[in-house]
Amino acid sequence: MLIRIAAAADGDAIWEIMKPIVRAGETYTFPRDMDMETALAYWHSAEHEVFVAEENGEIVGTYFLQANQKGGGAHVANCGYMTAASATGRGVARAMCAHSLERARERGFRAMQYNFVISSNERAVRLWQHFEFEIVGRLPKAFLHPTLGYVDAYIMYRDL
Repeated sequence: MLIRIAAAADGDAIWEIMKPIVRAGETYTFPRDMDMETALAYWHSAEHEVFVAEENGEIVGTYFLQANQKGGGAHVANCGYMTAASATGRGVARAMCAHSLERARERGFRAMQYNFVISSNERAVRLWQHFEFEIVGRLPKAFLHPTLGYVDAYIMYRDL
């Protein structure tokens, strides 16, 4: 699997990954009716370094890397990841997480934090724990899941 910096020409492919995730409303706090322009503007915002994962020439995942905070918190990285539904279970998220940890180290970050991991997203929670992220905080009923109702969100953290 090739992971590379996203190019402007990747926008349509990134949106095709994002769209079903945004519409489902199960793992991100984006408005479910978010349009392509708004979604891509967020994903490619100035503070985000955006990557895509390719398999056999097809973009199957995307992630961004940024500082979690400014100033005194700028040494902690933060990421957002999305995998194409057609590529679920093929190691795309695992490859992107490994790549993001290495890239964060290259950029001089000392830790990585995920601010709002939806507790019902059990695959992601297990994967992040495999990469030695710990649940350091729980936000009770912080996320309104479209079918499960209010569920907890986790803050997950690891040193680099």
